[in-house]
Amino acid sequence: MKIIHTGDWHIGKMVHQVQMIEDQEYILKEFIKLIEEEKPDVIVIAGDLYDRSVPPVSAVDLLDRVFTKILVDLNVPIIAIAGNHDSGDRVGFASQILKDKGLYICGRLRKSFNPIVIKDEYGEVNFYPVPYADPAEVRHVMENEDIHNHNEAMKSIIGSIKETMNANKRNVLIAHGFVIGAGERDTCESERPLSIGGTEFIDIENFNSFNYTALGHLHGAQKVGGDKVRYSGSLLKYSFSEFKQKKSITIVNLDKNGEVNIELKSLIPHKDMRVIKGKMEDLLNPEVYKDTNINDYIYVDLTDECEIIEPMSKLRTVYPNVLKLTRNSFNRKVENGRNSIQEDYNNKTMLELFHEFYTNITGREFTEEKKEVLIKVLKSVEKKGVK
Repeated sequence: MKIIHTGDWHIGKMVHQVQMIEDQEYILKEFIKLIEEEKPDVIVIAGDLYDRSVPPVSAVDLLDRVFTKILVDLNVPIIAIAGNHDSGDRVGFASQILKDKGLYICGRLRKSFNPIVIKDEYGEVNFYPVPYADPAEVRHVMENEDIHNHNEAMKSIIGSIKETMNANKRNVLIAHGFVIGAGERDTCESERPLSIGGTEFIDIENFNSFNYTALGHLHGAQKVGGDKVRYSGSLLKYSFSEFKQKKSITIVNLDKNGEVNIELKSLIPHKDMRVIKGKMEDLLNPEVYKDTNINDYIYVDLTDECEIIEPMSKLRTVYPNVLKLTRNSFNRKVENGRNSIQEDYNNKTMLELFHEFYTNITGREFTEEKKEVLIKVLKSVEKKGVK
């Protein structure tokens, strides 16, 4: 069976006050092209369809058009769950009716876990969608007062699934959370914390009984411990902490024995999100940007030591979508609300005062070259009689 595993679409997302809906529509059209090429047996979406619980009308309209294309035109079933950004009630609206069209959306957690059965040439594959729910909700639904964190919640849910699960068949779990196993997880700024103090972590051991676990929440495509437990990652970059990530779609090939083979297929966005660093003069040089997409979403880290008037305006003459600007070399060090220049300035020469001022403000060495420039300036000022 061929499964396309995706998630964390975050339709309706805004990044630095910029609405991403056009970028999302572009990448979802590319996603549909991939479905047409790959001809999967089922699409799995592991949560966070929307970016917030009450999505804008444009986001709902886009999701409706995408689902209609996949279900009606391509005749590929979809299994989706609510993530921590979604409203389970809204996402799951009319889910019973939509099953006849091949759309299985699990918005709210329920105590009974009947699998969604998809057949291929080798027989049935059982899919168990587990929508996101905080531990308090799981404790109530499962009627288990011993649930206090996400790991205990998932352990209870899977315990209930295993009561009726046929271990002789191929079984796939769909979940949304922060799973830990071997190695470090690739996290980023745009992922909303599920809880505080480490209680959000879910142990990978919970998923040992499944042939594949399709996860959502982390935005970097990655495996947890091995290929049987994976995050698909988000379709787009939603923060500059993700700029090094390679976004992809996870294609899971499940053989007749339940063994998995993984392929990652990249989708090229209309506008990428990247970081550039350098001096203003260099960044505005056509030789520097000629082979890049100047329309990308840009985070600029300027290294100029001198003050620049209206740097954002200058940068946007070349890079129209600069979203963030920092001055790496101009870190001001302030102590107790004032510069850290020593109080005995009356006993120091102008050269010594400027030396101290420069090193405190910029954090850089006051070189001999800079010293010579300052001496020339001071001499010029003295000749003009300026005090």
